[in-house]
Amino acid sequence: MAQERKLKITVDHDVCVGNAMCESFATHTFALNEERQSEAVNPQGDPLAQVLEAADNCPVSAITVEDAETGEKLFP
Repeated sequence: MAQERKLKITVDHDVCVGNAMCESFATHTFALNEERQSEAVNPQGDPLAQVLEAADNCPVSAITVEDAETGEKLFP
């Protein structure tokens, strides 16, 4: 069940090492691209708690999560 809040999820590709931890926590939100770096392919794909857990478990802190409508920073 996806969350109600619209999210803007950014992955810093200068930092991402492609270990796919985010995919294991939010399987419908993140996927690795051709360069084996994470992409937020469906920001509404998983519940907010899972998206935040995925961002929190990124070993290189490459993920930023914001409310797409208000700009409120949700993570970090």
